[in-house]
Amino acid sequence: MTAAQLPPVAPEVTATLVEDLSPRLRKRLDAAVTKLGARPTHRDGDTVTIAVDDETELRLHAPGGVVATADAISCGCLLAPACVHRAAAACAAPTADPAPEPADRPDRTAPEPVPMMDPAPMTDPAPTTGSAPTLTPATPTAPLTLDSAASPEVASPAQRAAADALWSAGAAVLEAGVDGAGAVTQAVLLRAAHTARLRQLPRAAGAALSVVTLLRAARAGDPSYRTADLVTALAELLGTARRVGTASGAELAAVRGRARRPYSPDGSLRLYGLFTEPVVTDSGHGGARTWVAGSDGRLCTVGDVAPGGVGRALGVADRAVRLGDSALTHRELGRAGLAVSGATVSPDGRLGAGKGVKAVSARGAAWTEPPLAALWETPPSEQAARALRSVSRYADPEGGGSDLLFLDVELLGAVRESGGTCLLARCEGGTAVRLTVADDDPALAHRDNLTLLAAAPGTRLRIIGRLVPAPHPRLTLLACSHPSGQGTIDLGFDRLRRADLPDPVAPVHLAPPQPESSGAHSPLYLLERRIEQTVPAGRAALGMLGDVTAETRRIRRAGLPTAAGLLAALCASAARRERDLFGRLLPADTDGFATYWLSAARYTAAVAESLCAAAWNPTRDGKEEHVGRGA
Repeated sequence: MTAAQLPPVAPEVTATLVEDLSPRLRKRLDAAVTKLGARPTHRDGDTVTIAVDDETELRLHAPGGVVATADAISCGCLLAPACVHRAAAACAAPTADPAPEPADRPDRTAPEPVPMMDPAPMTDPAPTTGSAPTLTPATPTAPLTLDSAASPEVASPAQRAAADALWSAGAAVLEAGVDGAGAVTQAVLLRAAHTARLRQLPRAAGAALSVVTLLRAARAGDPSYRTADLVTALAELLGTARRVGTASGAELAAVRGRARRPYSPDGSLRLYGLFTEPVVTDSGHGGARTWVAGSDGRLCTVGDVAPGGVGRALGVADRAVRLGDSALTHRELGRAGLAVSGATVSPDGRLGAGKGVKAVSARGAAWTEPPLAALWETPPSEQAARALRSVSRYADPEGGGSDLLFLDVELLGAVRESGGTCLLARCEGGTAVRLTVADDDPALAHRDNLTLLAAAPGTRLRIIGRLVPAPHPRLTLLACSHPSGQGTIDLGFDRLRRADLPDPVAPVHLAPPQPESSGAHSPLYLLERRIEQTVPAGRAALGMLGDVTAETRRIRRAGLPTAAGLLAALCASAARRERDLFGRLLPADTDGFATYWLSAARYTAAVAESLCAAAWNPTRDGKEEHVGRGA
């Protein structure tokens, strides 16, 4: 049995079943979850049956696809309903997502993100060669000034209590680490998430559910799990919970958030196709996503993703899009147009396919024609800053925006990296950009196309890529104009031929790869490493790593004194244990450690994003030091 074979279970159901267990059964819960995962299952309509043993069956009834009550999980063993099997089944099943918020609900959120206020570590600027950095304390946003008749809205006592419960649950995960955060710890998080959702704190509740999902993936050995993802989710949970008590007005609205992906009416739209990309996820889903732009340049997507992997992605590209009465396939829409009436659009730009939506085929536009040509007119540095706000690890979920960049480039050739080979190109201002494949699956065309393009230095192309946050300009290459100047290429689906490429117009001599910026060899990774080491094994493991004086000295020499101070404070907090008058160890200060860890996590993310943004600004002489033209 796998989690995917079980119906999703509402968070409050799992929390209730675990809370009802006796202390003795709670100790056996993790082992019961593992044992239940090896048992066969059978689905009959809305009911999934698990064979606990040869004589006992466990049933999960999920009308509407979700187990919504504790009574919907029944067991045939002699101890039922007070047995461990019901709680184990709930813990083994996926966590159900909250229902989407109705589109006509009054908007209580701010249209733009507000920076975090607490905790707010001091910020080091990106170090530059030959200059000493200046340390500037982060300044909280000034409160909105209103007249005496009205004051900014603040969180209610119930909301603050819910946020405090989320903070405590998140701090407990940091204390225990993945190894110690079993089903009982997860149930505490699920209860806190459910309470937060009832108190209209969907953003924090969603962060808690993400933490639970990632904890389960880590403990199950899921190959798609990444420690960095759990670091981000935990920092989002703790940061959002902390801000509830201090935010007011528009910032509080942003901290509250709103239920996921509501679609709102958008009237009639005239859309122009840009390109189509394959979507293949680590969870086994596959499909296609077609990007379109409106007359005003706003980007939207039409997607079709479901279980099936890369095989489904290749097949869906030639199926009709699910939008109105249009007969266009995804690949055709990427080069054509649509006229849509009754359109609905989510905050992230996804077009809805409800019954009231009508769409007919229309003429498209070339990338060199309006309105699409305007996408390439924005300077690369401004596009990168916009995309960075979209892909920021702690971006406001309602902030919107796209992570795509539209560039005119000249290909320079292949460059070897530690992870393989990428394509180097020069864009406006002389900035050298590294172009990588979006997916290395051999069934897709990305790698073969990139290899062919690397063999044609001097070729000028119009490209679309997705920003990869790094201390040097970096994109995953998604689409480009055809080298002949006729049409466009979807680099995940269409395959270039050598005959499509011009002969190299001028040899380009590339020096061995060198750092693109001062951040390429920044010792900031020393702090990032300690942040990540906390997550698998918990606070105590970090406290046993020993003296970090040498590491902090190295970080200070690089011009990052705040990072050095955070590293020292984090490790000291992890190792600190007070004793009472009789010499007995007192409980660890989990809140203090969580505060230091959160500050360090947010600080490293802010510095990394600053280095990325700085890398996209062209050098003063418009040239890259490691790239030169030869005869």
